[in-house]
Amino acid sequence: MTDGRATTPSLARVVIAEDEAIVRLDLKEILVSAGYEVVGETGRGDEAVQLVEEHKPDLAILDVKMPGMDGLRAAREITSRHQVVVLLLTAFSQRDLIEEARDSGVAAYLIKPFQSRELLPAITDVLAKARQEWAIEAEQSGGGAEDKIATRRVVDEAKQILMDRDDLPETEAFGFIQRTAMQTRARMRDVAQQVVDGTLTP
Repeated sequence: MTDGRATTPSLARVVIAEDEAIVRLDLKEILVSAGYEVVGETGRGDEAVQLVEEHKPDLAILDVKMPGMDGLRAAREITSRHQVVVLLLTAFSQRDLIEEARDSGVAAYLIKPFQSRELLPAITDVLAKARQEWAIEAEQSGGGAEDKIATRRVVDEAKQILMDRDDLPETEAFGFIQRTAMQTRARMRDVAQQVVDGTLTP
């Protein structure tokens, strides 16, 4: 029996792969208390790839050093097959590892030990950026790479104007462009151009 209130949808669905059980538990507690839904957890890299395949989460948090498959290889496997944001946890801060992480499709990395005040903003940031990217890609699905670059450029310019002129946070600025495009059945690129031209304001 319910109390009549609608359940709040989770901020995002997450798979956690971390071979230290205590760290994994901490991660899960931080995420769940912040409103995320943890749909799978493991201590192995190869199982992380399987969990992403099975649950199709929005985000995968991977440790670098894991049995079965390391986090970088798991990240490559995941990002090559799925629209999933990958956040890497590492106890190492070597420059070559960071560059390799970028090449593996990793959106961001955090150095362990981390605090929830570092983790949660990092997750919010990478998810917001990825969702904007996916929305642009979905709109430009029939177009080529040049179309995507042109759309991204004008959307970024419009976002900056909304942030500076109307004091909107980045996610709200993008949300205004996306919502207006859906409501007016226009392309985000055209809506963004109207913002840039000064003919459209929130």
